[in-house]
Amino acid sequence: MSPAGRPVVATVAGSGLAELTCARLLLARGHRVRLRPRPPGGPRLLLLGDDTLALLNSLWEIGPRESPTADSHRLTHRHAHWTAGTAADPPLHRPAAVVDGARLAGRLLDRLTDRYPDAVASDVPTDPASAHWTVTAAPQGAYRTAGRRHVLAGEAPCADADDSTTARLERTDDAWLHLMPLGDGTALLQAMVPGPVEHPARHLGCLLARSPLAGRLAAPPATAVALPAAPRLHRAPATPPTDSAPGTLLVGAGAIRYDPLSGTGTAQALRTAVLAAAVIDSTAAGTPADRLCAHYTARLHTAFRDHLATCALLYAQAFEAPAWRHEIEASGAVPSAAVGA
Repeated sequence: MSPAGRPVVATVAGSGLAELTCARLLLARGHRVRLRPRPPGGPRLLLLGDDTLALLNSLWEIGPRESPTADSHRLTHRHAHWTAGTAADPPLHRPAAVVDGARLAGRLLDRLTDRYPDAVASDVPTDPASAHWTVTAAPQGAYRTAGRRHVLAGEAPCADADDSTTARLERTDDAWLHLMPLGDGTALLQAMVPGPVEHPARHLGCLLARSPLAGRLAAPPATAVALPAAPRLHRAPATPPTDSAPGTLLVGAGAIRYDPLSGTGTAQALRTAVLAAAVIDSTAAGTPADRLCAHYTARLHTAFRDHLATCALLYAQAFEAPAWRHEIEASGAVPSAAVGA
């Protein structure tokens, strides 16, 4: 039960890791949750380090033997070559799991509804005004986006005798490439480029041909997608309830999106879920909602500034091409007053 013993009603709209984790925390604290899952989507591959997996299991009170990622493909090492003119780093011991994010979310949703069967009532109409809060990761409203870069992604067959337990990061003059074995004789190849491209598969193949990773694949990806991947922050990720409308807390990528190079996007999404649940819980204890929303927003703005500073440092070390200049400048450290402007 919440500290003041007054349960809050929250609508959780979505079924990603952030939304489900927030719902789980609220239900465990005695609040009422109306869960509105999204329709199932296609596979969504994630590379989750053991620290992130430990955080997920802790938040869901899941033991190692019952982990919903127990059947995932395990990686043991990462091999990176980032700075031009230097030798590649030796393989680093970086245990991780290759996980289908959609399947993982489905398993967590099943776990949630088994324990709290009254939380999911999608066939029962509800009055949105009766809810105190809405929690969602769905994109909405205005964002500050730091750059134009896109990630290209496609699957391809591995070459014979390829190491299936090591993720590899390489760079060319104008892109970085990441190869992630999937454990079934194929690998996911990703490339970050400084802007949108017209033909993702063709562009990805050209980048691969100039990379040492080419020898690790039997062929380039036959198809590929291009997705926006620049860091992004919602300008108002938290708004307090009013007499006529519930408050809104954006979580996950709906609130803040990290550059994939950081490898911490899922962990950050889980942190937004924890913070959003704490905001709602604290309103039940009597803390003014406007103060809590301001704190939530400030925490995300601070995280975003720190992330941009890290991106600026890493990209400046790797790329001198003019096409990357805009991305490096867009990822530079931003004065506090400018982030919310």
